[in-house]
Amino acid sequence: MNSKTTPSTTYLQEVSPQAIPENTAKAEVTIHPERAIVKKELEEALRYDPLAIKVYYQKRPLQVLQRIIAVLIPTVRFALGLWWDRKRGVALKNNSRRAVQLREMLTKLGPAYIKIGQALSTRPDLVPPTYLEELTQLQDNLPPFANEIAYQFIEEELGAPPQQVYAELSPEPIAAASLGQVYKGKLKTGEEVAIKVQRPDLRERIAIDLYILRRLAGWAQKNFKRIRSDLVGILDEFGARIFEEMDYIHEGENAERFYQLYGHIQDVYVPKIYWEYTNRRVLTMEWINGVKLTQPEEIRARGINARYLIEVGVQCSLRQLLEHGFFHADPHPGNLLATTDGKLAYLDFGMMSEIKPPQRYGLIEAIVHVVNRDFEALAQDYVKLDFLSPDTDLTPIIPAFAKVFANAQGASVAELNIKSITDDLSALMYEYPFRVPPYYALIIRSLVTLEGIAIQIDPNFKVLSEAYPYVAKRLLTDPSPELRTSLRDLLFKEGRFRWNRLENLLRNARNNQDYDFNLVLNQAIDFLSSERGAFIRDRLLDELIKSAEALGKNILHNFTYLLRERVGVTAINETPAATDEQQQTLEHIKRILNILQQTRGFDPVQLAPQIAQMLVNPAVQRLGQQILAQLVQKAITKIIRELLASEEVPSSTDLPQAS
Repeated sequence: MNSKTTPSTTYLQEVSPQAIPENTAKAEVTIHPERAIVKKELEEALRYDPLAIKVYYQKRPLQVLQRIIAVLIPTVRFALGLWWDRKRGVALKNNSRRAVQLREMLTKLGPAYIKIGQALSTRPDLVPPTYLEELTQLQDNLPPFANEIAYQFIEEELGAPPQQVYAELSPEPIAAASLGQVYKGKLKTGEEVAIKVQRPDLRERIAIDLYILRRLAGWAQKNFKRIRSDLVGILDEFGARIFEEMDYIHEGENAERFYQLYGHIQDVYVPKIYWEYTNRRVLTMEWINGVKLTQPEEIRARGINARYLIEVGVQCSLRQLLEHGFFHADPHPGNLLATTDGKLAYLDFGMMSEIKPPQRYGLIEAIVHVVNRDFEALAQDYVKLDFLSPDTDLTPIIPAFAKVFANAQGASVAELNIKSITDDLSALMYEYPFRVPPYYALIIRSLVTLEGIAIQIDPNFKVLSEAYPYVAKRLLTDPSPELRTSLRDLLFKEGRFRWNRLENLLRNARNNQDYDFNLVLNQAIDFLSSERGAFIRDRLLDELIKSAEALGKNILHNFTYLLRERVGVTAINETPAATDEQQQTLEHIKRILNILQQTRGFDPVQLAPQIAQMLVNPAVQRLGQQILAQLVQKAITKIIRELLASEEVPSSTDLPQAS
């Protein structure tokens, strides 16, 4: 490629496959500098560059106008058809015909619009069943392109005709999606594989649609003051992801990274990439036998629990969004399979995105503050997450949040669904100066799509209900300062320890498969013995001393009662029992101990040696010294206070006598 190529043509100009030696691979690039240069230029040509696209199409107004007309005519015709059906009272009768018309229209309009249809196909709560059935075909049942073109791409990308590369190749594609089509094949070494081949003229068709939509978004932002979201930024984020999706080398790298981060999760399966048979427009990966998650009856017929696989998908998504930040941005049913041995297989890694650590912690904190009904802190979370500018007046926004979550009492927020929450928050964003950051759009698309798949399997499935045990586990085990602060805010209110919150956290965390009693115990000791844990340690110690006093009062009260009532010693005054508040604290502690006994990893047989081992732990010894010092200090303080109080109260003999 000429290094002086102007930006207006760079984004469309392709490196000739003949200019790249066969089987360009990452390991080989470091060995051959000239091939590294070629690969770098190729990657730059594939990268989404909105400014270069703008320069290119500004010089081609006729081509842009033709595309606008090509999109507008079928869209207006479809809208008028729906209006006329309602006018004549035959909307229900014509539903099937209109659904087919919509699917065919989106298919003809091209990949960008097919992506919109795919997103709608996962929302049975938004789309009527007839339309849903048709739009589902957009996932992997689109019209294929000619085999001759696919075979040509295979030869250009892999350096040999398909019959020389593969031992077997299906005569026709077994699936066709928005960006490519898939053949089933077999390598000469015997492994069954899926061969994905990219559609021709793909980038050009997507680029012109992104250009038009970007211009439209910019115009809307400028002329409609109520639109405060960064629509252009959102489109650029989508454009960057979809351009990456068109590079199969990048997709293969995504698959391997996904495996490294999430392949260890129980019952998650990630197929292998065969790099020697992969290049920019051809991807060869392990063949997976399975059933789509949207076919629950067929899954059950194979003896597989479809709902369990959705739970696996939710747990995997939580780690993607809140733990590592590298997440699958396009989890439609065509990309998720129930394997024959009951695992959840992820198939497509073209559209991935990332969330930075501050955003990940911000999302967890927001969930905690919703559960805790701390809407002032929630408003601050939205500032940290870049939804609100730091100078925004939060006074009217705090009660608005309270209204949105009015039906969520404590942890029962988990009973809400993501769609209802996002709808309510979207309405709120029109009333107040919110702006939607670009990264958020893909997160919501991922979560809402996953929830849509779950609803198809179980209409009563609540993603947030499945998510809270993971959030509870993170709060109890994550050593990050952000989450330790959230834990403190959750457990303390106005200086008082809230045992019910700790009880709720422990009960929820117990349901998370990664939660282990020994892990939590060790991390709790490390944290409480550290300087960062001083606040919680001091307050927790106060509560435990109060509980010990209450327990002592109860024992003494029962003893004196026994002496008075059973033995007949009436000279002893009956000692007052613990107060109602102290009694409630004791009940909380009893329930917490019961929860801990039922937690994974708790073994009474191993408890004694574990305690003995813990006692030689420097952190435990340090914590014990700190607790003992504070106990002595509090005991001395109490004795001095009582002595001073007794001295201040004069006895009857000291009172002046009446004359």
